Amino acid sequence: MVAFSKKWKKDELDKSTGKQKMLILHNDSVNSFDYVIKTLCEVCDHDTIQAEQCAFLTHFKGQCEIAVGEVADLVPLKNKLLNKNLIVSIH
Repeated sequence: MVAFSKKWKKDELDKSTGKQKMLILHNDSVNSFDYVIKTLCEVCDHDTIQAEQCAFLTHFKGQCEIAVGEVADLVPLKNKLLNKNLIVSIH
């Protein structure tokens, strides 16, 4: 299962089952805010407010955790986002 709404800290992930990873959205200078927001809503099932917050955090901080879950659940999301030209990674 993939969690989108809770902010996780690295130490919380380490204490969990050990299988929990984070899907990270990285800032780029190509995609518009509207495009990123729309894509997060479509691919990650974020609501508009959550997608906006992620887009702004990514812009100002350089990256944002957009999902938490097991690698097997995050990889399909990562691939869909990469296909939509967003820069993402799993940590």
